[in-house]
Amino acid sequence: MDAELQKEYSHRAVWNIAAPMILSWISVPLLGLVDTAVVGHLEGPEYLAAVAAGAAIFSVLFAGLNFLRMGTTGVAAQAFGARDDQAINASLLQPLLLAIALTLTLLVLREPLKNLGLNLLAPSVLVADYTEIYFDIRIWSAPAMLINLVMLGWLLGMQYARAALVMILVINLSNIALDLWFVLGLGWNVDGVARATVIAEYMGTVTGFCYVYRILCSGATVRVNKELLRLTGFQRLIAINGNLFMRSVALMFTFAFITAQGARIGDATLAANAVLMNFLYFFAYATDGLANAAEALTGKAVGSRNADALKLAVDQTMKWGIAFMIGFVLLYGITGEHIIALLTNIDDVRATASIYLPWLVLLPLASVVCFLYDGVYVGTTRSREMMIVMLLSVLLVFLPTWFLLRELGNHALWAALFLFMALRSLGMHIWFRRMQQQRRLIPA
Repeated sequence: MDAELQKEYSHRAVWNIAAPMILSWISVPLLGLVDTAVVGHLEGPEYLAAVAAGAAIFSVLFAGLNFLRMGTTGVAAQAFGARDDQAINASLLQPLLLAIALTLTLLVLREPLKNLGLNLLAPSVLVADYTEIYFDIRIWSAPAMLINLVMLGWLLGMQYARAALVMILVINLSNIALDLWFVLGLGWNVDGVARATVIAEYMGTVTGFCYVYRILCSGATVRVNKELLRLTGFQRLIAINGNLFMRSVALMFTFAFITAQGARIGDATLAANAVLMNFLYFFAYATDGLANAAEALTGKAVGSRNADALKLAVDQTMKWGIAFMIGFVLLYGITGEHIIALLTNIDDVRATASIYLPWLVLLPLASVVCFLYDGVYVGTTRSREMMIVMLLSVLLVFLPTWFLLRELGNHALWAALFLFMALRSLGMHIWFRRMQQQRRLIPA
């Protein structure tokens, strides 16, 4: 393996992408905390409940559409590795056209979507009224939100992680500043939170467009031709994104199932599970930066048709993933009780969360490999295999484990989640190594 290749896929190359993305993802939970804090200091609890309900509806909508980001990254990274200007053009323009089509669909269906969300959540009449106000304003962030997902994916695929960092920080920090101004300064309530989100998303769109324009001007030039607009040209993109969508739905189902079953056990268990989920989310956000590096570097390796580069990209990110896993197991094992105390001052919730804390201490052991392989499979555009492993893990492990152990109550839920993550990790590792040995990852 030559020195130039070692340099291109070195630890430094991993961190050139991972570090900016870790910093950017950390700002996501910070925004949620600020939203909660500013609305939580208004006169009545209905404002906080309405923002929580509205945010839950949009979380489901936009989490399901996150395939626009992941699918674009893998395709763009391969085009970048192949140094193919036509493919680079397609990797940007075709997902943008798909994002516009999805945006129009959301806007046309906004009333049915709002009513469905309210019926499922079933809030009180007053909370429902405020949730409607929030929804009716925030839905207009959809055009910017979906276009931003495409641009973020494209920037990562083109190895411009710092541009993606700036874009995410502009969105989240401007959202925080506007939250504080609109709600605490101008005295608005849920409409202020919603307007802040809409404006921040469009600020992110402008920022992303400036970076995309600069990159295109410095290299490839966008040329809209018949090939880019042919329906057949979208088949690969639609297939990749369809698989990623199904995979996201299955993952959201597992977390929704845990929430629903926890609610059936009791309010203290429901609240404790919500507190403990923050342990998993924080670990996931941290490792997402490494997964983003895996997406960009493995995609580049596949595009350049270099099997040695692909192996090196996977090995380097996995080494750092194992280091992250050890660090988080130690962190949660030593400070877990203190973290719970910071997150809640309700004695019953603290006591309940402490009972199930050992599951969260051990969960990084089961989940780190599948989190990183998510990035590898995105970069190699193996979304079908990614989806199959996810579905099998839900149907053959998560649900049967809960069913067999349900007499154990909440322990059954955490055991099911642990084994679900472990099977995903094992399945993705075995399938990837098999594809690697059969030389199916690098196009002939």
